[in-house]
Amino acid sequence: MKVIFLGVGEAFDENTPNNSHLVITEKTKLLLDCGLTSAPQMWKFNSDPSFLDAIYISHWHADHYFGLPGALLRMWEGGRTRPLTIISKKGFKEQFYKLMDLAYLGFIEKFKYEINILDIEADKELKFNDLSLNFALTVHSGENLAVKITDGKNTVAYSGDGSPVPGNDFYNNLDLLILETYLYDKEIIGHSSIVSAISFAENNKVKCLASTHINRDFRKNELPKMRDKIKNDKVKIIIPEPMDEYNI
Repeated sequence: MKVIFLGVGEAFDENTPNNSHLVITEKTKLLLDCGLTSAPQMWKFNSDPSFLDAIYISHWHADHYFGLPGALLRMWEGGRTRPLTIISKKGFKEQFYKLMDLAYLGFIEKFKYEINILDIEADKELKFNDLSLNFALTVHSGENLAVKITDGKNTVAYSGDGSPVPGNDFYNNLDLLILETYLYDKEIIGHSSIVSAISFAENNKVKCLASTHINRDFRKNELPKMRDKIKNDKVKIIIPEPMDEYNI
């Protein structure tokens, strides 16, 4: 399993693309969230219109799914014919078609490929190709579902946005946890901090924590001076840059 950190930025960062990641296994290419800047990052990595098998949308905020219209139209323009799956919480189909019509009215009718939208919910499992996906609510300003992905050998979890809810085994013994950490040691409503994320990862015996979605001002002004301070004896901690790769 390999993870490409296509973007690691928060919603309004002018320098760092939106939080979005690509999970690659032997049989599946899965995109995690598709915000405003995610599609261009995807094209930089692989411009093949048939490359992706599925897209997961953690929640319905613009920096996590407003990149879909451009991404899908480029696939159509490039000649895609094989089906694409979009995975999100119940009710996304209506939201999706509204978005497509707002962005490119009538174009979806021209597509030569089928779009399959799968509804998911917390505490349920979804099988897709060689992957098993499970979902858990986080504490966020809107309903957000973290996703845990395993190929039978390795397990990755991606929080989307929001602080993880403690008290269950959803995050236990992960090979990689991609967790949004907006500030260093202060939690604001709907977001984790780097300090709380490290503690959470240690308590759940996570092997590697990837800290993403960092506040743009903190990333620019404070993070360079604090990188040596962000460490833990029990958990490997990385703060990826856009297009970094992590092999599990």
